[in-house]
Amino acid sequence: MFKVGDKVAYPMHGAGVIKAIEERCVDGAVTKYYVLLFEMGGMKVMVPIDNSTDSGLRSIIDKEECEKLITYMQKEQEDEENNWNRRYRENLEKIKTGNVYDVADVVCTLTSREKEKGLSTGDRKMLTTARQILVSEIKLASGKEEREISDTLDEILNN
Repeated sequence: MFKVGDKVAYPMHGAGVIKAIEERCVDGAVTKYYVLLFEMGGMKVMVPIDNSTDSGLRSIIDKEECEKLITYMQKEQEDEENNWNRRYRENLEKIKTGNVYDVADVVCTLTSREKEKGLSTGDRKMLTTARQILVSEIKLASGKEEREISDTLDEILNN
């Protein structure tokens, strides 16, 4: 169980902080919720505590894991699906897992594709979303500024 102040990652949203634990009465049943605040976009999300693990809520990575992630992103990219629809579904599934390495894969492969062939509007939007999710977790985990993280990612991905 998480507590107020814990830094967590939530699939499709990125990293945030648990600001409160609240009880709400829904259909006559009292349910406890984690109240998450995401720095990027200032969004607030309530996640039922009872199914928080099933929904993919997890602790963010630590500083050491940030370094491993950066190293991981420097590896050679695998060929990606050419069929737009299939590629989009595969990338969306990776982002939905909430796994930071899966999100990094999406960022790496779409950035590589962008350099080689350009991106469709859907791919470009997915790249932006995946990159925001990735940056938000690295920022909370490392304590670095967003600009510094973006510059590091640009350096890695544009080589």
